[in-house]
Amino acid sequence: MAATGRFVSRGEDMLYEGSLITVARGHFAAPDGTPFDREVVHHPGAVVVVPLVEPGTALLVRQYRAAVGAALLELPAGKRDVAGEPTETTAQRELVEEVGRRAGHLELLARFYNSPGYCDELAWLYLATDLTEVADDRQGVEEQAMTVHEVALADAERMIAAGELVDAKTIVGLTLARARLA
Repeated sequence: MAATGRFVSRGEDMLYEGSLITVARGHFAAPDGTPFDREVVHHPGAVVVVPLVEPGTALLVRQYRAAVGAALLELPAGKRDVAGEPTETTAQRELVEEVGRRAGHLELLARFYNSPGYCDELAWLYLATDLTEVADDRQGVEEQAMTVHEVALADAERMIAAGELVDAKTIVGLTLARARLA
């Protein structure tokens, strides 16, 4: 029979502290009091932007991702690495950095956890419209080599099924943008 209480956090021990993430061993108690440990990755969070250059057409970037050893086609996105910065400001910064655009309007479509089984990264997903071209401001080695692509929202489902889009935030973003515009 299942217990009716709550899960309780009993603290954590830091295992690793890097420039972006920390890894900890968290100590917990189940509703029935049974203790258990889990490794948890702490991440500052991220923004994801669906920039519409025209109704039904979004800008994506092809960027190398070292963790998977491949260049992936993705929506512009970035980590929330400026303390206290509003998510809208982070979204505008990422648009300028990656695709050389500034949004006249940002609409929050959703917030979601990318991998809640082991990581606390929370992403804010925005739809960006009324775009103005500006000089891009690419940061880091991967961004220097990225390319920008226009993708029709109507093609997203086919691209997902064909394995051309495999990035979760991009799949979520394009799907929600298409639904929002329908």
